[in-house]
Amino acid sequence: MRLGVLGGTFDPPHMGHLLAASDALELLGLDQLLLVPAAEQPLKREAVVASASDRLAMTRILVDGDARFRVDPLEIDRGGLSFTIDTLRSLQARHGGPEAVALVLLVGEDVIATLPKWRESEALPQLAEIVVLTRAGGDVPSVRVGTAIATRRVDVSSTEIRARVRAGQSIHGFVPDAVAAYIAARGLYR
Repeated sequence: MRLGVLGGTFDPPHMGHLLAASDALELLGLDQLLLVPAAEQPLKREAVVASASDRLAMTRILVDGDARFRVDPLEIDRGGLSFTIDTLRSLQARHGGPEAVALVLLVGEDVIATLPKWRESEALPQLAEIVVLTRAGGDVPSVRVGTAIATRRVDVSSTEIRARVRAGQSIHGFVPDAVAAYIAARGLYR
């Protein structure tokens, strides 16, 4: 089984996340793709705005009804700082080890430069194939890890969505309508 792993704060999850995940799933021949919201990211501690439970709920809404994707609460259930190395080890153990599952870690080109700062970064390639998601037409990152694949260019970010909500602007098209409804109902990002 080839299992993709896409982690992040997902604060909030948006159409760019979904399209990149869809492209990766198809281009890499993955059997399933896990989205793993971080409890608390060590390199983004001040940036998270919504609670872990809200980010988990919104990520589940993002992929609702699409069996190709599954949201895994592993890091949120574990609590504390989220380290990719711990997550990959847990997923390997849960799925029967490397004989039973080949993990494919998907990372965005925007975070690949931080890879050397990750806990036990040198051990990551032993646990998972690392694939960098680049934007179509963009440059392949200079950091050499695994493979780089081009995904559709979607110029949307969680930071922009939070700013639009704070400004009272529409986020229609940035997130699925059900995620927008969740944000409004919970009064997030105001």
